[in-house]
Amino acid sequence: MLDRPYEAYVYAYPHKTSYRPLEPKPLLSDVWRGEARDALSFYTHVPFCEVRCGFCNLFTRTGASASLTEAYLDALERQAIAARAALDESGTAPRFANAAIGGGTPTYLSPDELTRLFDIAEKVMGVGLGAIPLSVEASPATATPDRLAVLAERGTTRLSLGVQSFDDVEARSAVRPQKAADVFAALDAVRDAAIPVLNVDLIYGIDGQTRQSWQASLRTALRWTPEEIYLYPLYVRPLTGLGRLNLGHDAEWDAQRLDLYRSGRDLLLENGYEQVSMRMFRRLDAPAVEGGEDYACQTDGMIGLGCGARSYTASLHYSFDYAVSASEVRGIIDEYVATGDFSRAEVGYRLDADEQARRFLIQSLLQADGMERGDAAERFGAELELLSDRGFLASAPDGRLRLTDEGLAWSDSVGPMFFSEPVRAAMRAYELR
Repeated sequence: MLDRPYEAYVYAYPHKTSYRPLEPKPLLSDVWRGEARDALSFYTHVPFCEVRCGFCNLFTRTGASASLTEAYLDALERQAIAARAALDESGTAPRFANAAIGGGTPTYLSPDELTRLFDIAEKVMGVGLGAIPLSVEASPATATPDRLAVLAERGTTRLSLGVQSFDDVEARSAVRPQKAADVFAALDAVRDAAIPVLNVDLIYGIDGQTRQSWQASLRTALRWTPEEIYLYPLYVRPLTGLGRLNLGHDAEWDAQRLDLYRSGRDLLLENGYEQVSMRMFRRLDAPAVEGGEDYACQTDGMIGLGCGARSYTASLHYSFDYAVSASEVRGIIDEYVATGDFSRAEVGYRLDADEQARRFLIQSLLQADGMERGDAAERFGAELELLSDRGFLASAPDGRLRLTDEGLAWSDSVGPMFFSEPVRAAMRAYELR
């Protein structure tokens, strides 16, 4: 516990590797009966990319044919019909408060396919595109003017571009074949499309990266004055391109990543950004998008479509099967597009009161704004005391508990402290494939 700063990125709790097949598989109408539905989140997952980066362990495949993307959208529409029917059968009409499309790379789809995807969201699910915040992920190679025009026309308020590095050598080290000139063109195109919020993702800890080259990438990003910048530490995970290289990263690498993180954080703070979490920085004068302050697609009350998407009620998180390796991902996608009945939850994890409290604490504590003292603080007093003893946690004048600057730097070690033993056991038992 707190042995090293980079244990795991806790963007969702419980992690998908703790999910198991649900027996019996519950009807979605039963899953959603009694759940609040006046401010749901809507998420769609597009599991296709033009290339797979060396660090990526997301659920995605490369080289999908036009026939496969069409079949995927067909399946997505069938799933949407089933999900909407379940919501209508189990309670009052749902209202969606925000939406996000992620991947993979959603802009792998053609402009016509993107139009169909938006139609499914709007006409089948009843998502009020244009009236609520909508975030879409893109890669530099696919952020083309024709696709961006569709995104802007359908009400996209945030475009998240995965750049990772502006240094061509570093990009090759991360097994991400891209040229800085192509990234520049994509950023210009995004700005021309006038989407209100541009987010740029960057990665630190790449082999060969120095403090100077890292800061050079950050300064290059600032030329486009992005409203948001995410700084991600590099992780080398099993079954990924970098994972197969057996690079043997160690404590020295941890120290390097911490140093790069701190230098990047300081540079952004000096250039008019505020820190929202360990990874997220927002420009202080960024335009406000009503209801779009937090685009995180991990809140309870979320309907997810697509074979890599999760859905969250207060007591059940569910999805489809999960894998990392190319062959396994292809098999799951093939099974998804052949599915005719989407009326039941297939794979998931049930959250009791203790797990719900852990989830709430993790989601709150890892934000720079911290959390109010309350039942969770009492329940996890020993862990919070340890964080305080390490200088990672402090009581703010307003009474909230907040991670200190160093505590935020160690967020990827702080979050896993609050995993329950059943979740840890399930994650240990999961056979990665």
